Amino acid sequence: MLIIRFARTGRRNRAQFRIVLQENTVAPTGKHIALLGSYDPHLKKAVLKADKIKEWIGKGAQVSNSVYNLFLKEGVIEGKKRAVKMPKPEVKEVPVEEVKAEEKAAEGEEKKEEVAQ
Repeated sequence: MLIIRFARTGRRNRAQFRIVLQENTVAPTGKHIALLGSYDPHLKKAVLKADKIKEWIGKGAQVSNSVYNLFLKEGVIEGKKRAVKMPKPEVKEVPVEEVKAEEKAAEGEEKKEEVAQ
């Protein structure tokens, strides 16, 4: 499956992105089929090849959420904005019984130290 997505370029703390067409299994910085534009997030400046973008979308290429929202903002395509959210990290909850057992073990060690002195 082909996908249109960002490929990061630029130096540290000064990112720039190429908008590339790739196979979805290839790394974003890997080999691409076509270069469809670029985006500078610091200047909020996008240079897009709108005709090529519409052509590839018409052929069935999927668009990543961030790139899709950029295309909407620049007027290349029309539609509704997609939510782009990072998944929240899972917090492992320790059962109450284990916490109590750990506290008792810590108290037992403290008593042993007091007796030894």
